Amino acid sequence: MPPHALLELTTDLLHRVLQFDHPADKVVSDFFRQHRGLGGRERHTLAETAYELLRHRLRYQHLAQSGRGELPRRLALLAWQGDAGFLRGGLDEGERAWLSQVQAVDPASLPEPQRHDLPPWLAERLQAERPDDFWPLVEALNRPAPLDLRVNLLKARREEARAALAEAGLAAEPTPYSPWGLRLAGKPALQKQPVFLDGRVEVQDEGSQLLALLVDARRGEMVVDFCAGAGGKTLALGAAMRNTGRLYAFDTSGHRLAALKPRLARSGLSNHYPVQIAHERDERIKRLAGKIDRVLVDAPCSGLGTLRRNPDLKWRQSPAALAELVAKQTAILESAARLPKPGGRLVYATCSLLAEENEAVAAAFTAAHAADYEPLDVAELLAKARVEGGDGLVQDGRLRLWPHRHGTDGFFAAAWQRR
Repeated sequence: MPPHALLELTTDLLHRVLQFDHPADKVVSDFFRQHRGLGGRERHTLAETAYELLRHRLRYQHLAQSGRGELPRRLALLAWQGDAGFLRGGLDEGERAWLSQVQAVDPASLPEPQRHDLPPWLAERLQAERPDDFWPLVEALNRPAPLDLRVNLLKARREEARAALAEAGLAAEPTPYSPWGLRLAGKPALQKQPVFLDGRVEVQDEGSQLLALLVDARRGEMVVDFCAGAGGKTLALGAAMRNTGRLYAFDTSGHRLAALKPRLARSGLSNHYPVQIAHERDERIKRLAGKIDRVLVDAPCSGLGTLRRNPDLKWRQSPAALAELVAKQTAILESAARLPKPGGRLVYATCSLLAEENEAVAAAFTAAHAADYEPLDVAELLAKARVEGGDGLVQDGRLRLWPHRHGTDGFFAAAWQRR
């Protein structure tokens, strides 16, 4: 495809992404389905340019003001993630001169909003909560994440899976904390590899793996993943149970539960019971009250801990939406708390960076349930789960993961035991 044609497609994609009507990954996927003739290199350029723009939207919009022509085209030139020489072949002399001039601007010389590239409300909250390391956090959030894998221990040991990846030319290193994890550099086409197709590995951020380890699901138990979603933690819990017992996956979305089926088929799990519920007070939940050994509440949240992978979220969230999420998180946790039996474990988790979705929700629950739930020290739970360096992952007895400190997505988790 000639440079000018690919640049026109990139401009079109950026225009669609910046509408923020749908998640960026869906917009990109739909765009590729409309343009099935694109090659792998062209798809990579389009997708990576879109995500680069979302990470540094304020910076590029600021720099684009000095240019001429259609704004999405100027943004495409600034955020371009393909071959630079190829791009210049599609530009006129004026565009080439302007692009060289703008690329010479030192980002450190820009105003603060164009350096952190966050909406004002979010920048204010993170600066207030993380005054000492706000800028390292921002820098980490604005870098692409590595590709983390969880080894399915039903089918392979970690070193066996690592060797299989090496045979395919993919260098993987053990994750520093999770005993199940491997980390790949870049974004290889893992979906075509036998080690993925036969279920020996599954894509899952190391932080997400640590949440499953905190649950400590065991053989023969009854376990509930209260907000199963795409099912990554469900699969991890099922493998930890060695495919025994009963693992209920609750979700209000039948579509999400259906999307889990091919992953389950690869995993070899058969102890999984998907249940679509109408809401957190569904009668099917009441029937299991007081009978469950372990409950994971991976609550719907802002997702701001995943900005390395989903940079559009910072532009699609708002303080009003956040307030609604906190109310929903509180209601879901209250409902899930009916499920554990005496001695059972309850884990509340989010992939958010913000204290109001995390510590505030957990503290309110602890205060309201002092008579029936005892808080657990997450550091002790991680040590029992063979997580090395677990003390460095814990703040005030709760799991707190940060991209700039731990190399994971941002996660929070608190745990209790029913009295």
